[in-house]
Amino acid sequence: MASQPTAPGLSWSGTVDYGPGPLHAPGSVAELQELVGRSRRIRALGTRHSFSQVAASDGPLVSLANLPSDLEFDTAARTVRVGAGVRYGELSAAAAEVGLAVANTGSLPHISVGGASATGTHGSGDRHRSLASSVRAIELVTAGGDLITLSREQDPEIFDGAVLALGTLGVVTHLTLDLVPSFELRQSVHLDLAPESMRQEYLGPVLGAGYSVSLFHHWDGHIAQAWVKQEADADLLPEQWCGGRRATAAVHPAPGMPADFCTDQTGTPGPSYERLPHFRLEFTPSSGAEIQSEYFVAREDLAAALAAVMPLGERIRPLLHVSEIRTVAGDDLWLSPAYQRDSACVHFTWQQRPAEVEALLPQIEERLAPFAPRPHWGKVFTTDPATVQEQYPRLADFLALRDRLDPGRVFRNDYVDRLLGA
Repeated sequence: MASQPTAPGLSWSGTVDYGPGPLHAPGSVAELQELVGRSRRIRALGTRHSFSQVAASDGPLVSLANLPSDLEFDTAARTVRVGAGVRYGELSAAAAEVGLAVANTGSLPHISVGGASATGTHGSGDRHRSLASSVRAIELVTAGGDLITLSREQDPEIFDGAVLALGTLGVVTHLTLDLVPSFELRQSVHLDLAPESMRQEYLGPVLGAGYSVSLFHHWDGHIAQAWVKQEADADLLPEQWCGGRRATAAVHPAPGMPADFCTDQTGTPGPSYERLPHFRLEFTPSSGAEIQSEYFVAREDLAAALAAVMPLGERIRPLLHVSEIRTVAGDDLWLSPAYQRDSACVHFTWQQRPAEVEALLPQIEERLAPFAPRPHWGKVFTTDPATVQEQYPRLADFLALRDRLDPGRVFRNDYVDRLLGA
């Protein structure tokens, strides 16, 4: 049964007001079809972990939280059909029970499969593409209330435009994902790497030292923490590595936060779904009192991009919890920030001081501008729309696809109108 409509409320961080609503939560796909079919405007809302206005609306919203999970594994094909509202932590644990795994996850296992795919969310690792790249089919309710399926095999001319679509083509109900055989990883954390680790000739090997690597720093010229997730059969990195030392007790990426929330850092092998995220599913990783920004640059430009921003360190640090550096392999999704470019991600987790952050971001973006940065769609940035649009060679094709599937702009909001063009 569908629940009674409610007010949408705020994001996990408390910084995004999703609008007046109402927020609907249908209990079946048929109810969702009926709702969308009679709506002049509607917008899908996921797990509320985005920091931008990507899901906000001045019209009605719909949550998929009450739809069935529908976890349907095909062990021979190594795929799963899954409800869009299922969280990655839940999917990963279920996959392990049948000997399968997702190849990569984000740092939070709490995010939904549908929301992560729609916004270009990613994990880390030189070989790993954005999470949306594992999608091989989507089922979505279009503006007229019709349920259609698009797949990599049957719709190759448009599929790369439909997977990562910022919620503008319809309400995705299910996704079919490619999986891999289950595997184990070990994670260790290394503290206070030598300053030269910020140079390009060192950054590449450091970021490539494991299956997935994240570097945390505070714009003071050195890496404070390196989280290295290695295959279980790889030799554990030595205690002294890159001028730093292995942590002897668990740490949190942000200073002062309890490490209880974090995944195992002892170097002991364990299931990939318990090592790939930074945080454990059973905990909220922090109070949520934060703002996040992130910019994708070409991997070969990473050191130069960091050096360009470094002079702002004294202005950044008073507003910062921590910054993170990750790598993502290029993909072919039309609106992906890693579109056809092996990328490095320059990430900021800010204190919840929105006015001061918004005032500082243009200066950071100006220094990153020579490196053609692509902002993460689900995080906060101030880059002007024309500059954003220049970064996406297939934007015209995407807008044509939107015209085809949603000519009446049922799924629009101010965010996509402004950034993609009305």
